[in-house]
Amino acid sequence: MTVAAFTFYAFAVTTLLGGLMTVMSRNPVHSVLWLILAFISSAGLFVLLGAEFVAMLLMIVYVGAVAVLFLFVVMMLDIDFAELKAEMARYMPLALLIGVVILMQLGMAFGAWDYSEGVAERLAAPAGEVQNTAALGQLIYDKYIMLFQLAGLILLVAMIGAIVLTLRHRTNIKRQDILAQMYRDPAKAMELKDVKPGQGL
Repeated sequence: MTVAAFTFYAFAVTTLLGGLMTVMSRNPVHSVLWLILAFISSAGLFVLLGAEFVAMLLMIVYVGAVAVLFLFVVMMLDIDFAELKAEMARYMPLALLIGVVILMQLGMAFGAWDYSEGVAERLAAPAGEVQNTAALGQLIYDKYIMLFQLAGLILLVAMIGAIVLTLRHRTNIKRQDILAQMYRDPAKAMELKDVKPGQGL
């Protein structure tokens, strides 16, 4: 088995494992960590395919967005940080295992990385030809425009679902009712008090 094949199988297995554990983990913090592992493994697969641009986009956009997702999960869910700190030693072996796997993947990707076929011809091509990023944009917004719009719609529905699931109506908070203020009876809205000199309200 070559180094490239071994690296592919390692990235593929960790991608599937990360996706499975993301769904199965009960703790949202653990789910985010497994999701980050799945994204990094997917980026490694893209690097092996010679799609370095897509791999860097995956790392920057998705892994960077996961940090924001992590903040949203922590802020919206009432997570007991004292309990998490108390159980930190319990989950330390799992965290170390994930860290070692990520470091091994980065080392394997760096060792097996190579330019895709025909890179010299593409670099020597005239400036008038379509570049890689422009060709990717034309492909997404021309041939696969419907799938791209459907992906955006799915993300919108997921965002609305997350808002609905985490929205809480608390009874001890005084809220402003705009319609009740607009449709109030002016005769009942104000009351005149006859305050006598030397007395308070």
